[in-house]
Amino acid sequence: MLIYMPNSPEAVIAMLACARIGAIHSVVFGGFAAPELASRIDDAEPKVVLAASCGIEGAKVLPYQPILRDAYAIARHSPVATVYWQRDEQIADLSADADHDWAELLSKAKAVECVPVAATDPLYILYTSGTTGQPKGIVRDTGGHLVTLNWSMDGIYSCPPGEAFWAASDVGWVVGHSYICYAPLLHRNPSVIFEGKPVGTPDAGIFWRIMAKHRVRSFFTAPTALRAIKQIDPQGALADGHDLANLKAVFLAGERTDPDTLEWTARLLQVPVVDHWWQTETGSAITANPLGIEQLPIKPGSSTLPMPGWNLACVDEQGETVAPGESGAIVARMPLPPGFAPTLWNAPERYRQAYLERFPGNYLTGDAGFFDEDGYLHVMARIDDVMNVAGHRLSSSAMEEVLAAHPAVAECAVIGMADALKGQVPVGFVVLKAGANVSAEVLAVELVAAVRAQIGPVAAFKRVHVLPKLPKTRSGKILRKTIREIADGEEPKIPPTIEDRSVLANIEAIFA
Repeated sequence: MLIYMPNSPEAVIAMLACARIGAIHSVVFGGFAAPELASRIDDAEPKVVLAASCGIEGAKVLPYQPILRDAYAIARHSPVATVYWQRDEQIADLSADADHDWAELLSKAKAVECVPVAATDPLYILYTSGTTGQPKGIVRDTGGHLVTLNWSMDGIYSCPPGEAFWAASDVGWVVGHSYICYAPLLHRNPSVIFEGKPVGTPDAGIFWRIMAKHRVRSFFTAPTALRAIKQIDPQGALADGHDLANLKAVFLAGERTDPDTLEWTARLLQVPVVDHWWQTETGSAITANPLGIEQLPIKPGSSTLPMPGWNLACVDEQGETVAPGESGAIVARMPLPPGFAPTLWNAPERYRQAYLERFPGNYLTGDAGFFDEDGYLHVMARIDDVMNVAGHRLSSSAMEEVLAAHPAVAECAVIGMADALKGQVPVGFVVLKAGANVSAEVLAVELVAAVRAQIGPVAAFKRVHVLPKLPKTRSGKILRKTIREIADGEEPKIPPTIEDRSVLANIEAIFA
């Protein structure tokens, strides 16, 4: 069953209905473009597609039926039926024999009993964001995944049954699968579902209003969402007047949390802010601060300690463990904990090549970082975001921390651009906070000086560009690789999950 729906209760109902009868579901982010939707249809080969007639993105209504029809025309595989949840904002045409009305079918439906499945049977397939070419379908098994999720609601998120949990994500992403749908409901927690953005629906105070209205205890979002709020409302004035007394913690994941955003959020909300690290492949946290067991000291820039079942190491290119404080590729020693993806859909050899081949006996996470002297893990960048400047391996995230600490900077990214002399040189890109009163020239001088002072002249950091927006995926990840490809004069491989393709024009103009 392929589910092509916006973030809504109906999407979660569709997921749970599949789980009830033992059908594998594959959720594709609502509004995904036809070619990428077609590639997932061909890979998963669903018998039925459950879809909405449209999605609502702020003030814009996005009809889904035209996208689906275009995808069907491209795809080799043909589902036998499409079931539409009709929304008043845009009604789908159901004149075709294979198209059906959700409400009408539901009115005639008879209840069926749950179908028992093995713990190792697949629960869902989820295609990783940024996939191009052949899709990479992460398979999640049933039993181990649910055990891990149920434990995490207490152990990590400290959210007792009955308390409201809000993951401000989308069911099209792994966070939505784990912590909008399965974990809260399994653990008997109300789950908040929000079809909107942190700003513009209608303003940058929407998160605080929803938290107050539903008495949210544990809140989970991406750092980029808080940076977007901070850019528009640097003083956090829109949080004033909202009763957030029930909020006990904020959890951030999806990309590395810069210390400035973590500290800003902690000051504003007066609760622990936990940066934790996980991936689509893992389905839940690899490292975290287990608030339900013991709140450990929070170190901005670190995702704290490995969670149960994870035995991690940072290794060099030969697979040897590096010393504390020294950066390396982050790997997980076998065996892997319950809930980890056991394979890729119809591609076991690709699974082995992608994750297990480079360092035998280990899972290659694809991220780089270091353990400090207290055993805290600092995830600094994707492996391909570590730049080599005149023989020195430098982390883009370390430089981004320096840029983000400037009072005028709302968001930033650093990439390594090809250089004939040094191999690579870092280039910075920043977005200013609302009301920031500084010229691009003065800001560049200050940021270059700050990087030189805090990282050293070895960084060779000399270029900073001010942008109105950074290119991101719909889940909020900054497209550093795409920026780097443009800077290097390559044809950029633009992921289908890009939120706003027009943003790239500003970067292309810089390097034209």
